[in-house]
Amino acid sequence: MDVAAKLRQELVDTLRTTGVLADQRWVAAFREVPRHAFLPGFFVQGEDGRWEPITSAHPDHLSLAYRNQVCVTQLNGTDAAWEQALAGGPVTGVPTSSSSMPTIMAIMLAALDVSRGQTVLEIGTGTGYNAALLSTVLGGSAVTSIDVDPGVHARASALLREAGYDPVCVAGDGESGYAARAPYSRILGTCAVSRVPAAWLEQVSTDGLIVTTFNRAIGAGLVRLRVRDGVAVGRVMSEDGRFMPLRAHSQRWADAALLHASSASPLSTRTTLLPARAVLDPGSGFEFFAGLVLSGVVVGTDPLRLVHPDGSWVRHRGAVVDQGGARELWTLAESAYREWRALGRPRRQHFTFTATASAQYFALDGTSLTWPL
Repeated sequence: MDVAAKLRQELVDTLRTTGVLADQRWVAAFREVPRHAFLPGFFVQGEDGRWEPITSAHPDHLSLAYRNQVCVTQLNGTDAAWEQALAGGPVTGVPTSSSSMPTIMAIMLAALDVSRGQTVLEIGTGTGYNAALLSTVLGGSAVTSIDVDPGVHARASALLREAGYDPVCVAGDGESGYAARAPYSRILGTCAVSRVPAAWLEQVSTDGLIVTTFNRAIGAGLVRLRVRDGVAVGRVMSEDGRFMPLRAHSQRWADAALLHASSASPLSTRTTLLPARAVLDPGSGFEFFAGLVLSGVVVGTDPLRLVHPDGSWVRHRGAVVDQGGARELWTLAESAYREWRALGRPRRQHFTFTATASAQYFALDGTSLTWPL
């Protein structure tokens, strides 16, 4: 067994031990598909926050490629940072394309509940690795993968061909789906969406599934939706999922708002008993509920800030919070925490999600409570 095959086996063992990989079809696919073939170059973030380029010539290329971690392949929406890093060393930037963490890939592939004879539309080709896994189980002709970035699309298409896989790869805006090959038995969103796009509802066949995650800084989550007559209904999954946003759903207003919140004079300053971790940590039972109440909020660090498109902001300094804008966001979070406790501390899997052509909302089991997107 060569080094890459050994590392693949170790990755599969990890995924099986943690319980996210059980279906033997996907076990075989993860064993077979060479992740490193789709990662000839990627970034690794250093302790200083800068991104180091890793190429196939790096002595740790294989071991890094087979970690159960996300591998970032693009920064700032272009290849400029990669070229700069190759020429001059580590760079700064915001990730805009990647190979997802194998754990979350395995969870979402299992949630698709797909079988031979069915078709899948993957939104976000990325490196092509996930399309290769899908092609291994379903056959390339059953898989359509779309990416909005022409460069990402071209690289993934070439890597897939070189590795011997033949899904249909398309350059285009995944928000619009890909009508030319619709309807699909399944749609898999490997990028986060602010709302389930209307085109996805239209392009899923009767009784088909959509598996995706939401573009929410607080309370993001995977959903598995069954679609009938253009209406998608399903449950928030117990596993947390975080992805880069669909380009059309990126929150471009946030940078300026976060900068303003760093030094703006507050309208109020006071102490709080609600720790930041309870609101922001995905491992907190309250975090998902907090995201329902603080919908649309974006989070920044150093110092910790929450900002909203309506101009409201909070600056959290240990036990002290500064607040400004039209609404006191931290006061809303504290009120939501009391409500969450009164409701019996529901976790994310106790919520459903519904998407129609005119409305999308979360709902809590056993109550009439809903939260619209």
